[in-house]
Amino acid sequence: MEGTPMVALPFIFLLACSLESFAVGSDETTYTVATYECVGIYHKTDVNGRCQVRYREKGSDLWKSGLDAAYDSRDGQYRSSLVNLTPNTDYEIELILAGSRERIEARTRSDHFPTGLITRIEAGTRREPLRIERSGTPEAYHLVVAEDHATIDVMNAAEHNILVDADYVIIRGLELKNAARHGILIEGGRHDIVIEDCRITFWGRVGGPVTYGNTGNMDSAIYAKRGAGRLTVQRNLIENPRGGSNDWDDGHPAGPQAISLNNSAGANVIRYNEIRSTEDHGYNDAFGGSSNFSYEGSPNRDSDIYGNIISNVWDDAIESEGANMNVRIWGNYTHHTFQHIAVACTSKGPLYIFRNVFGLSRSTHKDPLGGSMIKVGQRDEFGGGRRYVFHNTALQPKGSFHVFSGHVNPNTVTRNNIFDCRGRLTSSREADPPSDFDYDLFTGMDRGLAKERHGLRGKPSFIPSTNLEFFPALTTTKIQWGKVKIQGGGRTVTITDPVVTVPNPVIDAGNIIPGFNDDFIGDAPDLGAFERGGPPIRFGRIADRNFKPAPWE
Repeated sequence: MEGTPMVALPFIFLLACSLESFAVGSDETTYTVATYECVGIYHKTDVNGRCQVRYREKGSDLWKSGLDAAYDSRDGQYRSSLVNLTPNTDYEIELILAGSRERIEARTRSDHFPTGLITRIEAGTRREPLRIERSGTPEAYHLVVAEDHATIDVMNAAEHNILVDADYVIIRGLELKNAARHGILIEGGRHDIVIEDCRITFWGRVGGPVTYGNTGNMDSAIYAKRGAGRLTVQRNLIENPRGGSNDWDDGHPAGPQAISLNNSAGANVIRYNEIRSTEDHGYNDAFGGSSNFSYEGSPNRDSDIYGNIISNVWDDAIESEGANMNVRIWGNYTHHTFQHIAVACTSKGPLYIFRNVFGLSRSTHKDPLGGSMIKVGQRDEFGGGRRYVFHNTALQPKGSFHVFSGHVNPNTVTRNNIFDCRGRLTSSREADPPSDFDYDLFTGMDRGLAKERHGLRGKPSFIPSTNLEFFPALTTTKIQWGKVKIQGGGRTVTITDPVVTVPNPVIDAGNIIPGFNDDFIGDAPDLGAFERGGPPIRFGRIADRNFKPAPWE
């Protein structure tokens, strides 16, 4: 792929180093960090060349190609991610390095958690907050589970519904209401906590513009203090906070959030959740945290955000800012937001944004003009990490006005996206390292520094079905500029700028990206999130193969 730095190394050895401990960093020269469906790869060296990556399930004869590793000269480290893997599976990974080969092994995490101690919350309504202080172990999680329809409703008399000050804990199937600040509060440094199949609602203070004296910013359904990590948040319904964020008429939005990670330790998985609210009780960010301009942030590193449905947000639907080192964001549907994904800054990288679907964007209740699909930027030494943006789809009308925000946008590679918007693709300001924007469909007015020489201009059409699924139509329409002679009915008519039907330009128009679209159908991958003829992309709770209705519904 053009613009993708690689690495070469002069030796061969076999190393098994799938990190199953909480510590996601390592002093090893080469190591991996696994989630359920992805593996991050790290290798330290001062050699700057090309590093090809390939992998296979252990015991298989079939090797697959991955995306070449990206080199960060600041750290002397090559980093890469493998995606679309199978949970609880051993993989062999090979780095092809200037004629030499280095093998490492990794095992993806299992998403079936063994349990030991079980705390059962009886059916009915509990008025007292729950404090979880007994840790489980990797072999026996402490399960806190609802018996039938169990609700914790503290009626604004307690700061939170649940406080977690323990490790290896599962919270399952509870309905949580009316916390004065946070629905679930996770203490700093805690790890291996699973929150699943819960409903969290009516939490937090009033919210609104900080400049007006309001103090309810970032009250969250789930809030993790500094250094917490290896959190799994899945299949939850988070809706209708008590307060509400202001829109941009009153300055920067401030108000409730769904999930907030404060300088996380990383290795988090946030998947298949549904985040929604009413027009008057919208979120500041749905997913977010701090610190944006740092080498930590939210979710920091080795984390996955996928399969979520997010709406009613006045700033960022997904805020992934800070290190963003081997962070993967894919398969999300974001709608009724200002900016869909915020990645300012990405100080380390690589960050992967792929196969997301961007719906309606707007600035205020009154102003339908949208924001950006992806917010970028850097400050001082924080920034410059690699960003990959592949196979995303913007659904018009009334979508984002710009693709990337107007900030300096370094070290970004785009391929096979449908950027259907009216404004700017990217900034015209020079960036270091430079970016590589190409092979996308862009319909707007200003390409900035982007090439897009291979992009096909036109307006793609999509066929919607019931469960937030979309597929490219076989044909679409476009204006054929100029005077065109059309024959029909035994006569010839000249029409100025007629609308004509043409094959949909997104079908079979993409580049092959190893590890990201190997399963394409047809002559080449389709542009955008959807591959015609392939299975649909599913979003939200029902998209998880492990979904079962919760006791509260």
